[in-house]
Amino acid sequence: MKRLLPVILVIAITIVGGALALVITRVNQPYKGFEASEQFVDIPTGSGVASIGRRLADAGVIRDPVSFRYAVWLIGGSRSLKAGEYRFDRAMTPEEVARKLARGDVYLRQITFREGLTIRDMAALFEKEGFGSRQPFVDAASRPELIRGLDPAAADLEGYLFPDTYALPRRGTADRLVQMMVARFQKQVGGDLPQRAAAAGMNVHEAVTLASIVEKETGKAEERALVAAVYANRLTIGMGLQCDPTVIYALQRSGRDIRNLTREDLQYDSPYNTYRYAGLPPGPIASPGKTSIEAALQPANVPYLYFVSRNDGSHAFATTLEEHNKNVFHWQILYWRAQRQQQRAPGR
Repeated sequence: MKRLLPVILVIAITIVGGALALVITRVNQPYKGFEASEQFVDIPTGSGVASIGRRLADAGVIRDPVSFRYAVWLIGGSRSLKAGEYRFDRAMTPEEVARKLARGDVYLRQITFREGLTIRDMAALFEKEGFGSRQPFVDAASRPELIRGLDPAAADLEGYLFPDTYALPRRGTADRLVQMMVARFQKQVGGDLPQRAAAAGMNVHEAVTLASIVEKETGKAEERALVAAVYANRLTIGMGLQCDPTVIYALQRSGRDIRNLTREDLQYDSPYNTYRYAGLPPGPIASPGKTSIEAALQPANVPYLYFVSRNDGSHAFATTLEEHNKNVFHWQILYWRAQRQQQRAPGR
């Protein structure tokens, strides 16, 4: 028996050494054991290295848990592996996988909301981009308590969902996204908004409402302060705002999809219809961007009371009704008459 012990010891050392050599070799060998083009692995909070290794091996991301544990030891990251959902789309070495988890390179999808969208628009985009159905987004955006500290008069979150690009996990919820959007609003413009609104003779609710109108009326940054001035001047003298986007918003709230307003539409009975009701509408009609909010807080120092589209995204501004009527005749009658004549010209 004593003679056998050295032999057994040599065999054991050989086996262990061979296994260790295999593990060391595999740490630097790329591996892809899943057939699909991509594989997702969800790492729960509090998972240990052994548990994570088994999940990765079961998913075909690594060949075996042992080489992964060795890789984690090599990078000194046993305590820094981060929870979350990870996406794998190629063969990777255990060390590369370990470093990916140590970085917290979780899989996130982006969704971009441009300026001027309503809650209804955003909910439709949320659904279109595959994050979920639109109703949960509408429900989440119907919680004014998220903005109550800034705007006690808010009936919902219209106007307070900051337009920007947001990153969410695949199973990100509408509730979480809405909270992120309100937080972004608070960070971008909310800090001194009450003080600046008061300095402009408004409260936060009125300032954001005016900003939303400015956002819907012009897409040109250089015009926003001018458009804000037109409406601020009208409010000062008690003149009706007569703003088309407020009527469109009112009709959309009733379930109608409006492209072009008619004279009948302008008579639609809604507090949002600024052709029928004086002053600002009851609340924002869209989510304004930062420049529109700035314009509402600091309108241009001009006497303008009117503006009309030049049909290229810009507008012609006027102080008197006579000037405005001339602009309307030029840009809404002569312009379109010339366009029709061009279309009828021979050779077209």
